[in-house]
Amino acid sequence: MQIKVGFDIRLGVWAPTRVIHLLRVHPSRRQDIVGAERITVTGGKEPVQYVDSFGNLCAHVDVMEPVESLVFTGEAVVECSDEPDPVVLDAEQHAVTDLPTEAHQFLLPSRYCDFDSELMQAAWDTFSNEPEGWRRVQAISDFVHERITFDYMKARANRTALDGYREQVGVCRDFAHLFVALCRAMNIPARYVTGYLGEHGVEPSGEPTDFSAWSEVFLGGKWHTFDARHNARRIGRVVMARGRDAADVPITMCFGPNRLHKFEVISEQMG
Repeated sequence: MQIKVGFDIRLGVWAPTRVIHLLRVHPSRRQDIVGAERITVTGGKEPVQYVDSFGNLCAHVDVMEPVESLVFTGEAVVECSDEPDPVVLDAEQHAVTDLPTEAHQFLLPSRYCDFDSELMQAAWDTFSNEPEGWRRVQAISDFVHERITFDYMKARANRTALDGYREQVGVCRDFAHLFVALCRAMNIPARYVTGYLGEHGVEPSGEPTDFSAWSEVFLGGKWHTFDARHNARRIGRVVMARGRDAADVPITMCFGPNRLHKFEVISEQMG
């Protein structure tokens, strides 16, 4: 199936500054784009594109004077499988001594995926008796799905995994952060993913479309998708960026005073 994805984001910027964005479809999905991905930025200098240390496609825009509206718009049609996220029940958990070195960074605490003694102890108390591998990871997803109540009105940008565990409320990034932190506490490499996930193949929720966050874990020599917020295998995911947590993959990051004027996201099945 083909899915049309896109966005319209507008910021007021009150001082000269630089704005980073990670709004392009991830390199791992470039071959699935039908035609061309179209992204425009108005209100600043010509964007400078680059690839970050995680392999994400990024750009920065320099704003040389205050602007009422720095506008980011984009659109792409992406070919997606009709099949839901794969389930690989026999995917084995690696001993730490067998992990590839590139997986090490996804075992360490990070800005939002903190696991001090409290969260580490909770992880081992809760999951140490679960069979290693896929079933243990699924048990972690089940736990996070039940632990946190989704509530847009209680979103906040500085909530960490430990905060989410204690407060038991959040949005998709909070589910992903707690899931990632608990996996890492159990020596399972896990990373944070941001992208599009429309309501394809599920009952419409009535909520506005937004970017989504989910997770990937390293089992059996491969990365596998898990989504603790929905705790279901879904169709139509389109990855934009991967990192240790949300701090690595901001949709936009403005290094100066700004205000969000407009934020619209689309993810619609074609035909």
